[in-house]
Amino acid sequence: MSNKHQDRIDAFMEMVKAKGEHEVEFLQAVEEVAETVIPFIADHPKYEEHKILERIIEPERTIIFRVPWIDDNGKPQINRGYRVEFNSAIGPYKGGLRFHPSVNLSILKFLGFEQIFKNSLTTLPMGGGKGGSDFDPKGKSDNEVMRFCQSFMTELSRHIGADTDVPAGDIGVGGREIGYMFGQYKRIRNEFTGVLTGKGINWGGSLIRPEATGYGAVYFIQNMLERTGDELRGKSVAISGSGNVAQFAIEKVLQLGGKVLTCSDSSGYVFAPDGIHSEHLDFLKDLKNVRRGRIKEMSDAYPEMQFFPGERVWNLPVNVDVAIPCATQNELNGDDAKKLTDKGIKVVGEGANMPSTPEAIAHFHSTGVLFAPGKASNAGGVATSGLEMSQNSLRLSWSREDVDQRLQEIMKSIHDQCVKFGRDDQGKVDYVKGANIAGFVKVADAMIDQGLV
Repeated sequence: MSNKHQDRIDAFMEMVKAKGEHEVEFLQAVEEVAETVIPFIADHPKYEEHKILERIIEPERTIIFRVPWIDDNGKPQINRGYRVEFNSAIGPYKGGLRFHPSVNLSILKFLGFEQIFKNSLTTLPMGGGKGGSDFDPKGKSDNEVMRFCQSFMTELSRHIGADTDVPAGDIGVGGREIGYMFGQYKRIRNEFTGVLTGKGINWGGSLIRPEATGYGAVYFIQNMLERTGDELRGKSVAISGSGNVAQFAIEKVLQLGGKVLTCSDSSGYVFAPDGIHSEHLDFLKDLKNVRRGRIKEMSDAYPEMQFFPGERVWNLPVNVDVAIPCATQNELNGDDAKKLTDKGIKVVGEGANMPSTPEAIAHFHSTGVLFAPGKASNAGGVATSGLEMSQNSLRLSWSREDVDQRLQEIMKSIHDQCVKFGRDDQGKVDYVKGANIAGFVKVADAMIDQGLV
């Protein structure tokens, strides 16, 4: 990169930091975009004239509110709720709600900012937003979760709507939480509308939605491999996490003939030398979705598996072809990236949001590893949420095969957009650059068309 571009990037980041130097995750997300978009803007001055990048980093609206609720002992509890409505240039705000003790404004701004580009890449009319609370559903009874969700939605309902802002689930927000929030919205507004996605199949949800993020990440990786004349069949795969995304990434890898070696949670990871099979996956789904247990129970139930307490998946003891980080942000650092390249890694596709640190991404690029950023590879979840919105608007329900086919087509389209904007003169593709520029152009052009708002 030329000194001219680097100087502009540094000056831009200084301006962003001056407004919120404590927002570490948000600054990381903005810098990753700025490094690829600012050189592009230099060749397309209309975006500079309209100050698009300066405008796009500022949320259109940030809402912070108190969430009071009563626990099972009759004691009042207080949490903080958020909704960051980041950009509505191409459609209603769209993005998940995260319930986790780590939730703060920086994390939600980073997620909402990423969501702008991710939603743009899907080709569907969805803007970017994100929200949530520092409430922790773990260890809470169903009644406690219901009371919290109802209080949370009582305030959030003032700010959302099918044509305004359509939240979905995220970490800590699954079908149970979506159901409680939808019920409260319906009760307050006296209308049955597609204001949340991730709903139950019997009351407006879409088939494939639970599977979509994990399936979509694997479809994207398959597209990357096919472009180089390769395929997923026969490849060994390391997957982190054990929640919704990881579960269905495992499922789709198995369907496409790959061999999954790992899964994990915050207590450590399990390693399956002969691969995770469908029986193991069924156990994992019951463990995490029903019993909400710890990953060690996998090795307790299956002696062929090894449990590594307190360690991350990237320390696995054998060589691996593909890595799919599906846990949380910044879970794969520079040292982890070096360990993976030493183990022969060929492809990394992010299932979580920003799970790789800048140092890890730089190492993968410098060593020729194919790397797909989350805004591209994990866009299948929000894409299928968009399909759920379409079905709600039409009062129709598409078949599993129809939705899966649309998902595959969307992931192929996202891949092709990344190739178009990220390919160099030698045919090598920088998927980070391609995803950032492709997502930026659509939103930026819409912002110019709509004037200074």
